[in-house]
Amino acid sequence: MSSLKDKVVLITGASSGIGAAVAIHCAKLGSQLALTGRNEENLKGVVKDCENAGLAKNKILMVLGSVEDQSSCENIIRATIDHFGHLDVLVNNAGILVTGSLETLSVEDFDRQMNVNVRSVFMLSKFSIPHLKKTKGTIVNVSSVAGLRSFPNINAYATSKAAVDQMTKCTALELAPYGIRVNAVNPGVIITEIHKRAGMSEKQYAEFMESCKRTHALGRAGTVEEVAKAVAFLASDDSSFTTGETLTVDGGRHAMCPRD
Repeated sequence: MSSLKDKVVLITGASSGIGAAVAIHCAKLGSQLALTGRNEENLKGVVKDCENAGLAKNKILMVLGSVEDQSSCENIIRATIDHFGHLDVLVNNAGILVTGSLETLSVEDFDRQMNVNVRSVFMLSKFSIPHLKKTKGTIVNVSSVAGLRSFPNINAYATSKAAVDQMTKCTALELAPYGIRVNAVNPGVIITEIHKRAGMSEKQYAEFMESCKRTHALGRAGTVEEVAKAVAFLASDDSSFTTGETLTVDGGRHAMCPRD
């Protein structure tokens, strides 16, 4: 993936989890990075990790901001262009998990789920298009196997990821004439803090990890590094004839059909 060397890669939700792993992996590939998130302390830690991976400090831009806010999204794109002069890759990774059924979810929780997971993808993609046209760049959205398969008690989350998948495909068709490719990765269960942030206790999380041995064909949950490598593939010239793709990185979970 040498084509990512010196490319300007903007990553949202870069302060932890998959976003942090994508940042570190791209740093190893020699990309220039614009990293955004809400947690300043964590984001500074990721910047340091990228430096330790061999990337010069002047090739890393840190932009604090919330992707729920339109002015913040506009500022993230503007700051990236002001600093680097152009944009090659947008990685829409920022996301949250809101649990609950249709009956138990509040309207406020549903709205926040859609604002973070879908509206932000729309805004950041929209604001980046004029710049990606100049570079014939790429967009990679971080979706979920929940966008492809149905599971109980994550109604809003699954709905948001299905929306991301359709936005990925529609945008890919719209931007193909400009040479811009748009794809998504659809991870299965990945070892991050997202489930605990959604309310799982340590005990529940341990049980959940154990259940992954049964719910994933490869017998385990995935790692953030495995997702990061898939994101880099879709962002690089190695996938130059791929657009509108939703690439599962889920240990075979999407292909499973449980039997009694």
